Amino acid sequence: MVGKAFALSESLHLEFRTEVFNVSNTPPLGAPNMVLGNPAFGTITSALDPRVFELALKLSF
Repeated sequence: MVGKAFALSESLHLEFRTEVFNVSNTPPLGAPNMVLGNPAFGTITSALDPRVFELALKLSF
């Protein structure tokens, strides 16, 4: 998480935050197909989540 807080006035504050998951965008691969006799035996047919950015803005008063 990276963030920055700003004081807009004595009782008013603004906070900006950002979070990044899987920064390098390298997909974590799923488990290979382990069913013997299946033509797709040993192949990986799925991948998990791609790169994700989350941005947040919080106003406190």
